[in-house]
Amino acid sequence: MLACVVAAGVLSPSTEASERISAESVTQVRLQVNRSGQALVSYVDPHGKLWKVLASGAINARHATVDVPQISFTKHYTSGRVSHRRPRGKRFTNACAAYDGPALVLLVAACKAPDGSYWALQQWQRLQPMRGFEPFRREHTASELHLSHWDGQLPVLEVYQNWTYGGGLQGVFGRLSYLGVPVHGFRTPSPKTNDPYSRMVYIDTFNSVYGPGWKRDTAIATHRPTGTFCYTFVTQAPPPGYPSSDARGPGLGEQHRVTAMGPGVTPIVRWAGPRLGSYSDALDATINEVFDQVMAGDRMCTVER
Repeated sequence: MLACVVAAGVLSPSTEASERISAESVTQVRLQVNRSGQALVSYVDPHGKLWKVLASGAINARHATVDVPQISFTKHYTSGRVSHRRPRGKRFTNACAAYDGPALVLLVAACKAPDGSYWALQQWQRLQPMRGFEPFRREHTASELHLSHWDGQLPVLEVYQNWTYGGGLQGVFGRLSYLGVPVHGFRTPSPKTNDPYSRMVYIDTFNSVYGPGWKRDTAIATHRPTGTFCYTFVTQAPPPGYPSSDARGPGLGEQHRVTAMGPGVTPIVRWAGPRLGSYSDALDATINEVFDQVMAGDRMCTVER
């Protein structure tokens, strides 16, 4: 129940990583990688049009650094033959071998490049409506396609469950890190504010007051400089622009899951587990010790202990 979980999975509307290749629900997805370190992604969009995307120039991630941009792919989109920086008519030759890397969630395709690095495509509904609402905008049902490229270790997503506010409520807390360094941004992203370093954690609940199955409860940014986050399942009003302004929740369900995009062009990571049972003084004390260790330096979450 308290174990740290390392999971590999794909952000606010304005941030990119494991980089988004398509914001639409695409099919017939294919991944190829040549000996020059270029990835060729092909897919068919919802209108039946075939697209090819040539991506290169990025691997792993840069730790958050003021005034230094996060790494990203150079991407070239075309609906015809790809011959980017290659003689006319010369075909893209795939040299990517079978994938033998760590398990990934939301996986569509993956392979091992000749240099030993890994490429992967993951697809997920990132922009689901919060507070358990049924989709009411086009982007709510879109399964985005994300591309990642890495070698070495994956991002680490630690998630723990706890009782909050005197044991009357339940929540989750945790930390996102990469190579032992916290993952965070410098500004909270929004449709008008872009911070490529910022990372959101998307919190879903299963079989809750919102209805059967998985529902999105919230999405929150990891905190600077600790890469930590916390959330309590409480009754709260939906965001502006939703079909109703009436308070909803709490979204405590039978199970919960937390998903985050890795920094830079590293993969999406996810944790999932059943809710806590009946309140226990002894277990609560143990969880509080973990909280104090994991959340050290995070002044925003002290009330969630």
